[in-house]
Amino acid sequence: MSQAQKILKQYWNYDAFRNLQEDIINSVLSGNDTMALLPTGGGKSICFQVPALMKDGICIVVSPLIALMKDQVSNLQKKGIKAIALIGGIHNDEIINLLDNCQFGNYKFLYISPERLQTDWILERIKNLPVNLIAIDEAHCVSQWGHDFRPAYLKISVLKDFFPKIPFLALTATATDKVQEDIIHQLNFKNTKIFKKSFARENVAYMVFKTEDKYHLMEQIFSKNPQPSIVYVTNRKSCVDISNQLNSLGYTATYYHGGLSISDKENHMNRWMNEDAKIIVATNAFGMGIDKPNVKTVIHLHLPNNIENYYQEAGRAGRNGEKSFAVIITNPSDIIHAETQFITVLPDKSFLNLVYKKLNNYFQIAYGEGIDEQFQFNLNQFCQKYGLPALRTFNTLQFLDRQGVISLSQEFNESISAQFIISSKEILRYCSLNPNDEPIITNILRTYPGIYELITPLNLALISKKSGATEDQVNKVLKKMKDRDVIELIIRTNDSLITFNEIREDELTINRISKHLENQNKQKTEQLQAVLNYIQNETQCKSRLLLNYFGETTDSNCGICSFCINTKNKTVDKNTLKSRIIDLLKKESYSSRDIIKITRFAKDDVIFVLQELLEEDKITINTNNTYSLL
Repeated sequence: MSQAQKILKQYWNYDAFRNLQEDIINSVLSGNDTMALLPTGGGKSICFQVPALMKDGICIVVSPLIALMKDQVSNLQKKGIKAIALIGGIHNDEIINLLDNCQFGNYKFLYISPERLQTDWILERIKNLPVNLIAIDEAHCVSQWGHDFRPAYLKISVLKDFFPKIPFLALTATATDKVQEDIIHQLNFKNTKIFKKSFARENVAYMVFKTEDKYHLMEQIFSKNPQPSIVYVTNRKSCVDISNQLNSLGYTATYYHGGLSISDKENHMNRWMNEDAKIIVATNAFGMGIDKPNVKTVIHLHLPNNIENYYQEAGRAGRNGEKSFAVIITNPSDIIHAETQFITVLPDKSFLNLVYKKLNNYFQIAYGEGIDEQFQFNLNQFCQKYGLPALRTFNTLQFLDRQGVISLSQEFNESISAQFIISSKEILRYCSLNPNDEPIITNILRTYPGIYELITPLNLALISKKSGATEDQVNKVLKKMKDRDVIELIIRTNDSLITFNEIREDELTINRISKHLENQNKQKTEQLQAVLNYIQNETQCKSRLLLNYFGETTDSNCGICSFCINTKNKTVDKNTLKSRIIDLLKKESYSSRDIIKITRFAKDDVIFVLQELLEEDKITINTNNTYSLL
């Protein structure tokens, strides 16, 4: 057993690598700059984690996804592997301590956001680290032709100057040939080795169904395939509504979106992973790090905004190798809805400028200040305050995030403040009447002595720990006291976390980044058009359409997609119809109208088959326009 396999077994308990993983690892260990295209679920993180553990020093992992960085660091720490994430919102003193740990504390992984590489003093500290490998996750973000271009990624190439002999590994799940070439160029790769797993998923049947009644068709699919499934939608309300509807019809369903608390996300996820709920209805916030092998069906009830995202989401089906289905259910109104959802709500420069200024004013950030400031944020409250359209504003914030001006992390947060509005004597009486609540109330009073005089922010986790109750129990006691006029209770919910990565410079900032805005809007329009071409094309195999999009060609159809099945059915119907017509004409002559009526086949199909039979000299047409056998 090789050293790589021993590490794989020791930390991940796998006996063997997946396809291409070991080749990628060997390329990295040989010192090559390496590009790896592994479709979703292909095990990209193993490709840099294993070689980094085999060598002395630390691996730098550049990633734009804060939640993914936190998740991977947490998983590594659980395995006893020392890892740190250097993300936005951490102040300089803490960054210095974290980098000291990286330099002197025998840490193996430093996860860092690309925006952090734009800070000169952080780069100077990184130069002195004992780096053994640099991994760039979501590498398509390097390319302006990619579906998620982030200019901050262009700064990664400076690490090449600091570590010219250290191998770089660029990883992505989806990249066209044009994007691949751009990544290699932008990162200044030398002696590049490229490993690409085919985008073909031979066990996944890609289906596009057009229907006026989406929900009825979805029920039919789940009745036929009751195994674990995912339904993707584009908004939170649909998550809840469709989940409730499926439950009312007797299915077991739950939902997942970015507005859920961390505990609710875990609960809903676990219900689905454990198959207490067979169906999960989700926005694209769902999927990161999910590796459930027996997903039978992935349904897109709303159109995705690009092929790259669709391929990744559809790819969560059938990872166990068994036949599975990736289904888009569509109707004519979807095109208008998608254009409204994805294109007409894109910001222009004027709106970008407006939102950026309002955002700074909202958090009272003065000109020339704000860097590394972090705030809880509720999109709806922000939009209501300034009369801004929510979807267009969200797209603007996403653009600011991709440009590195801010970091937008969709993390639900609830802040609770309270003040006792009855006397201490009455509180004692209340406790005597509610003895089960007393430990929680007592600990609140001990922890927050000023809670009689002022509305006081409460730390539920702290109260829970001191009182020996769960946070849910603390919440219930607070709400009960509010209902009985014991306390005044204020609950504020936030659905995002915003970190300002730059000082406020208003027009200077907007003028610098707006040059990318027109290109982004054009690209998003082209990407949506590619989705529309995919669903509207009725002359090609769906699997081949996807492969062609990613620059892969094949001479054969998949045989299992909606196009291939329809083609097979037509062939079967034609042969069946030929036999039926010949049997009919053995008895007597019939007109085409009579044949259509008796066989109940479509008029066009009957006329087509009659023409073929005439050309084959098997039948003849009589003077009275009836057909008979020759």
